[in-house]
Amino acid sequence: MACTSCSTSDGGAPKGCKNNGTCGTDSCNKLTVFDWLSNMSLPNGETPFDCVEVRFKNGRKEFFRNTEKLTLSMGDIVATEASPGHDIGIVTLTGELVRIQMKKKGVNHSSTDIPKVYRKASQRDIDIWSAARDKEEPMKVRARELAIAQKLEMKISDIEFQGDGSKATFYYTANDRVDFRLLIKDFAKEFSTRVEMKQVGLRQEAARLGGIGSCGRELCCSTWLTDFRSVNTSAARYQQLSLNPQKLAGQCGKLKCCLNYELDTYMDALKGFPDFDTKLITEKGDAVCQKQDIFKGLMWFAYTNDFANWHVLKIDQVKEIIAENKLKNKVASLEDFAIVMVQEPEKHFNNAMGQESLTRFDQPKKKKKPNKKRKNGDNAIVANSTNEANTKNGANNNANRNNNNRPNNNKQNHNNNRPNNNTKQNNPSEKKPVVARKPIIITKNENKE
Repeated sequence: MACTSCSTSDGGAPKGCKNNGTCGTDSCNKLTVFDWLSNMSLPNGETPFDCVEVRFKNGRKEFFRNTEKLTLSMGDIVATEASPGHDIGIVTLTGELVRIQMKKKGVNHSSTDIPKVYRKASQRDIDIWSAARDKEEPMKVRARELAIAQKLEMKISDIEFQGDGSKATFYYTANDRVDFRLLIKDFAKEFSTRVEMKQVGLRQEAARLGGIGSCGRELCCSTWLTDFRSVNTSAARYQQLSLNPQKLAGQCGKLKCCLNYELDTYMDALKGFPDFDTKLITEKGDAVCQKQDIFKGLMWFAYTNDFANWHVLKIDQVKEIIAENKLKNKVASLEDFAIVMVQEPEKHFNNAMGQESLTRFDQPKKKKKPNKKRKNGDNAIVANSTNEANTKNGANNNANRNNNNRPNNNKQNHNNNRPNNNTKQNNPSEKKPVVARKPIIITKNENKE
């Protein structure tokens, strides 16, 4: 249900907003209503409703009267009445549903104060509107700098240009009243346009800007929630949620609107429960309620002198003990009424679809044990190679010593020309045992003739 400006190609109609297909986010499809009466024809003699709903930037919507009897449909870009000049918006609803929406929001359709639609937007109107929209982000940055320079405790959250570019509306949030008279003069001098300031609440700011909530979906206030109801911490207490502000607060910093969604269901279910503040009087001591379970109809009680041990009782048993206490009778103990909670065995489901487990990354990876056999084998190989090297060095040293002790007059002896690693003796038939010795380092080998 996108607007026609998003779905056009280069050769089609001009693009009004620049979301370009992201109609589920960033204000292109905010707070839209499905027109289920659009395909139904009116009875004979009936004229269509003369008011339409037009959406501007983000979720701002207003009603306009179609005095020119224009044929309008959802997604049409129209020029509407503004003060001063005109504004550009997108038609989001037509027909009889507009009458229902006006009745819901308390707008009288017969009033003469309803502004009117001038015409369908022309190419020139859309070009001016697009150029004005392009200036909003850099203006917001500069506006925040000017507000900080004057040390004003306010936050410029959004800027919206009028369709003809003659006026800019600055939306801001502040805890207290802010004197921004000098700031308006700085804005008018800096941006050379008419300036209007509007203060919005924190929830309205979140609705205008949008975002993703802790549930993973877009914010309710920026997609479908049209009114803001007050949310109290009692809603969290009835649902027995932890009163943690970080978990209960939304993007706006206030309590989440979704706390009210299931509150009525909890309130109806708790009507059959005894009061949470009820005390049970026993001979063993007084007991107070610690927890309730509306789905199973159970209540947890603990003695005032032993809060570590909780006892589970059914609602009927609690009411029975309360009836005895009203007669000024004490029961023996809670153990006589308590239910023994048996922990159910963990169920293992077969993976029929061939999907991987969702908890496959939760368990830490097992460390690989070192291979002791391989380590011992490597040490043995190193030891053997060391022994072989020592043996060879010892044999070479013995050969060198024997060559130095021979007589020098043997001219036919060519052993001096042989390399030092020759392990053979003068008589090759005689073999002496080779003894591994500690290696001896020889710095220089001198052979005299």
